[in-house]
Amino acid sequence: MLMLNKLFGYFSHDIGIDLGTANTLVYVKGKGIVVNEPSVVALNVRTKQILAIGEAAKKMVGRTPANIVASRPLVDGVVSDFEITEIMLKYFIEKVHKESFALIPRPRVVVGIPSGVTEVEKRAVEDAAKNAGAREAFLVEEPMAAAIGARLPIQEASGTMIVDIGGGTTEVAVISLGGIVASRSLRVAGDELNDDIIQYARDEFNLLLGERTAEDIKINIGSAYPSEKKSQTVMRGRDLVTGLPKAIQVDSDQIRQALAKSISVLVDSIKVTIEETPPELVADIMENGIVLAGGGALLKGLDVLISQSTKMPVHMADDPLTCVVRGTGLILEDIDALKTVLVKTHYKTPR
Repeated sequence: MLMLNKLFGYFSHDIGIDLGTANTLVYVKGKGIVVNEPSVVALNVRTKQILAIGEAAKKMVGRTPANIVASRPLVDGVVSDFEITEIMLKYFIEKVHKESFALIPRPRVVVGIPSGVTEVEKRAVEDAAKNAGAREAFLVEEPMAAAIGARLPIQEASGTMIVDIGGGTTEVAVISLGGIVASRSLRVAGDELNDDIIQYARDEFNLLLGERTAEDIKINIGSAYPSEKKSQTVMRGRDLVTGLPKAIQVDSDQIRQALAKSISVLVDSIKVTIEETPPELVADIMENGIVLAGGGALLKGLDVLISQSTKMPVHMADDPLTCVVRGTGLILEDIDALKTVLVKTHYKTPR
């Protein structure tokens, strides 16, 4: 029996998942990050057939006929379409966990969720993971997972502040002794910044941009703080007056102006979280600094703006895009020692 248990442990790879609005990353215990794909599913609305998931589906966004919809099953970090989320999760789990024989148990799964989700939203993620093939499922709040992934000393009696800027949500949290002391979860993040650019193009130039075009502009010349070097790019879309193609040249100052309102909301949330933090922990944060994680943290000049606004040092986590999924992976590696950081342990289904 002992030999069988060892064999099961060898083949049944536990899985950590960063179930993001923009991207889903999967960590397999003992292997590292094995999947990093967009959280997009292409569906034929007439036949209800799934045509593509992940990278292949993202290429279809904005390019499909009427009967095919390429959409994100998660909105603002939470499940908006349960069935499609379940199918997407099942696809990613099966992609990394191919059972060799029927005896091998299904994997344990740790899923990162936003800190501000409701009980109903938590349950939706739990059920989706269960139906997708998880033997055991655990939930961990994303700021906690990001802090673990960034190798911050979360178990110590000192204050650690993490700001995780994803696609759908921004998570701001102060952590001490393995728990969240003060936090904010706001639905202003990468997607909202893309929408700001789309709205700016509409208001200023009567130009209709696609989501992918707006995201490319944000990545290429978007910034939160002025720099000496001014960058330029071309906006290409449809003229709302004539209906014909139109191209407008814009610079980094204009895009920064477009992003200013959302960036201001984000910075204010960080300041409010600091105001709610006990003074002893604030002193620790002043010494250790604020750590930025998530894809949104890569916006040029954001660290400088936050540092100036809070009067505190700001550091970028190593590989900020993968902090949350690396955190879920570290939890899997030592799940007994880190069980206190989990939201709760729920169902355990028979194999």
